[in-house]
Parts: sequence; C-alpha cells; structure tokens
Amino acid sequence: MQSVHVSRVIAADPRRVYEFAVDARHLPLWAAGLAQGDLVIDGDRVHLDSPMGRVEVRFVARNTLGVIDHDVTLPSGATVTNPMRVLAHPQGAEIVFTVRQIDLTDADFARDVAAVRADLDRLAALIEADRGVGG
Repeated sequence: MQSVHVSRVIAADPRRVYEFAVDARHLPLWAAGLAQGDLVIDGDRVHLDSPMGRVEVRFVARNTLGVIDHDVTLPSGATVTNPMRVLAHPQGAEIVFTVRQIDLTDADFARDVAAVRADLDRLAALIEADRGVGG
C-alpha cells in the first residue's frame, strides 16, 4: 500500500484555513470527493451523501495544532482514516491530506489523488476569494 501527501498552499492565516476546513457545514462547498447533497450533523458525527453513497464522517476533536484527521465509514461498513493537517507556511497556510491506496488499483488510486488535489484547490479558491470567510 502506498501513500501520497497532497498539499496546497493557501494565502490565508492557518487558523482561518483550519476553522473553515474543519466546519462540516462547509464540506459540500469544497470536498466534492466526499460530500454531495444532504448533510446531517449529529453531535460529533456527520452523515452525508458522497460519490460512494451515504457515509459517516467523524473528525478528531477541535484543536490548536491544525489537525483535521477524520474517519469515514463507507456504505460497506469499512472505516478509512484520513490524516489531514493545516500547517503554517511563509505564504500563509499549507493544507496536507494523506491519500492511501487501500484496496484500489493504481488507476483508481491516481483518480483519488487527483480528486483530493481538486478538492484542496477548491478550498483554497474559496478562502482566497473571500477574505471574510472563516469559522
């Protein structure tokens, strides 16, 4: 199994990037690889429609370290842990998402990596376009 760390520099304060990205209500705006359509927040669980079907997402507790790790429970019942971080960067913030090749062909893995890259590009565009966007 291989892993790829997909990162994107965002011209914004790291705390602002973190607060926007960790807010489940914002997922449909930028995380097309995960969130589409209906989203229900139930305590620390988020139930949402995704390209894979109905999934449940659980984020780690909010923190000051920029950690946005989250578990996604798939329709099959399998749970995938997704490491994600917001780091300080000389140009603002850098968001890093680790994509792991779990039971995927090389072609499917390449598509997942490309989808995450596109999601992070959308996230950056949203934040950089609206300096008032935040938590």
